Amino acid sequence: MTIDFKKVMEKAEEYKPQISAFLRDMIAIPSESCDEKKVVLRIKQEMEAVGFDRVEIDPMGNILGYIGTGKHLIAMDAHIDTVGIGNPENWEHDPYKGYEDEQIIYGRGGSDQEGGMASMVYAGKIIKDLGLDNDYTLLVTGTVQEEDCDGLCWQYIIEESKIRPEFVVSTEPTSLGIYRGQRGRMEILVSVDGISSHGSAPERGDNAIFKMAPILMELKQLHLRLKDDPFLGKGSLTVSEIFYTSPSRCAVADGCSISIDRRLTLGETWENALEEIRKLPSVKKAKGKVTMYDYKKPSYTGLTYPTECYFPCWVLDEDHAACKTLVESFKSLFKEDPVVDKWTFSTNGVSIMGRYGIPCIGFGPGAENQAHAPNEITWKKELVKAAAMYAVIPWLYIDKYTRRQNHGV
Repeated sequence: MTIDFKKVMEKAEEYKPQISAFLRDMIAIPSESCDEKKVVLRIKQEMEAVGFDRVEIDPMGNILGYIGTGKHLIAMDAHIDTVGIGNPENWEHDPYKGYEDEQIIYGRGGSDQEGGMASMVYAGKIIKDLGLDNDYTLLVTGTVQEEDCDGLCWQYIIEESKIRPEFVVSTEPTSLGIYRGQRGRMEILVSVDGISSHGSAPERGDNAIFKMAPILMELKQLHLRLKDDPFLGKGSLTVSEIFYTSPSRCAVADGCSISIDRRLTLGETWENALEEIRKLPSVKKAKGKVTMYDYKKPSYTGLTYPTECYFPCWVLDEDHAACKTLVESFKSLFKEDPVVDKWTFSTNGVSIMGRYGIPCIGFGPGAENQAHAPNEITWKKELVKAAAMYAVIPWLYIDKYTRRQNHGV
């Protein structure tokens, strides 16, 4: 059997109204991290309606849809939680009601990243319609809590459900580029202690906020010295939050803490990232405590699956079969060369490949610059093209990179 790529594209275009309607239904359901139940149930309904062979919801609340029963397990992933809307005044239209025209769909989650889920589900229908089954099982995952703790969902899927695909396609937004890596990240807490006194006699106390000030300036300089990588780019840090404790506004602060968003490039480790901060002269002088945050919020099912807030970087080699499969799928469908690049932000790949070494590759509708932004949009033509891609990737992988290898070709 060979694939008729023209028919795949025709089918994807035929389903554009259904893909759009399904995405708008998901957007209309608020689904911030730890509150995804309603959108998961809506996805389950759509998967069953288009003919998935099996649909399950695991104890964490992730939805797992299966097509086929072949021996090669291939997964495609979309996190289906979103961030909040922020200041409503920054939105030109209701972020949940949204709107659509001939080109775009507007609303929270369209690009980041329920659009990927809409395209995956209808890729499943295209596979069924055109008989694109092969010796594979396709697992489509709608994962939870990614915006709160990227990769936690896949820690659970791999560790507890014992699912290990041969590779995973992340459908995070790539503007239809093929993304093969990302920097890692970690969340760091720096705390200093002081001694309170009455604000009228500050010399009697030890002001923790003043002790934090030189630390902030040295962190700003540390950012400039961090390691660079020719593909992933430079490691970075920024101070994202500041907290204090004080008996009153008429007192010297007796505690001050900051949160640091630390992005890790290739070759950096979480141990070194902590030690770099501990060695700063201002931290030593203030006897600052430098630790990594933990995450232990319960999912919408009530399950708590604690982890440290460390999310490793990862890079997939361009010569890997998964990357080659996506490049060939793109060329076959669209008659042009794809952009092969990397994400700026973080994805579930931090666990899939970063922690567990399962090959991960990215291809998704929507744009990175729409993520977490007001007036978020995604493009219908990208949803259609992504559905076509997802439909042919498993077949081409089996045909080109498993059967031929098995026969020594």
